[in-house]
Amino acid sequence: MSKALTAGLVQLSVSDDPERNLPVTRALIREAAQGGASWVLTPEATNLLGASRERQEHVLHTEAEDPTLAALREDARDLGIWLLIGSLSLKTGDPAEVRFANRSFLIAPDGDIRARYDKLHMFDVTVSESESYRESAAFRPGERAVLAKEPLPIGMTVCYDLRFPQLYRALAKAGAEVLTVPAAFNDTTGAAHWEVLLRARAIETGCFVLAPAQCGTHANHAEPDRRPRRSHGHSLAVGPWGEVLADGGTEPGVSLVTLDPAAVLGARSRIPSLTHDRNFAGP
Repeated sequence: MSKALTAGLVQLSVSDDPERNLPVTRALIREAAQGGASWVLTPEATNLLGASRERQEHVLHTEAEDPTLAALREDARDLGIWLLIGSLSLKTGDPAEVRFANRSFLIAPDGDIRARYDKLHMFDVTVSESESYRESAAFRPGERAVLAKEPLPIGMTVCYDLRFPQLYRALAKAGAEVLTVPAAFNDTTGAAHWEVLLRARAIETGCFVLAPAQCGTHANHAEPDRRPRRSHGHSLAVGPWGEVLADGGTEPGVSLVTLDPAAVLGARSRIPSLTHDRNFAGP
């Protein structure tokens, strides 16, 4: 069984300018590491949020050329930590694909990329008459689930994936003990659904769920007249029994939590529902 470790959830409120966002992100990662975290996690859209398509085309890079990824790999190596970059918006480098990738990275303490996951489910919703999103217009969906083996067995997901429980069950049955859900959850739906969905995924799978989040109003430096996005915040760490272990509130910062893999075994021993699947007819 894996040993217990301390994880640090970084909560951000990024703007449409990756160069301005990066120093804040690096400072909070360092704060988490100095607080004892051997694994630090950042939210979805760590490099930018709230930009127009034109702005994204101007400031985004391919994975090989992205300054945020390069800097955060260097920080993981310098600090000797595991780092989950919740996601970066990236150009794909594919001349046949005009959309970007929304990609999560797991970085090892030597700075190497150990796992990549492209968000599977696109946030194409109409929240209200005045608020709608079409993520698939700018981002291409991923095609495969990803299970990483270190620092604990990790099922990697991103934000809107949270509403598709079959993904989390498949990851847990494949061996995941921790499910990561970095997010930029909408302020309206976040208030209604964020905590209950995260707790449900933990209860259903007997996994820890770690969900570093974006928070607050996201500044549009390049287009100040553009309507800003708002994110719910409340980065959450949930235990395998469904209990909230840490809540990041509504401001940028760091939440520390201890993960003991024995708790996963304990929860699954009490309710072994992962072994109780049955085939059924219909509907």
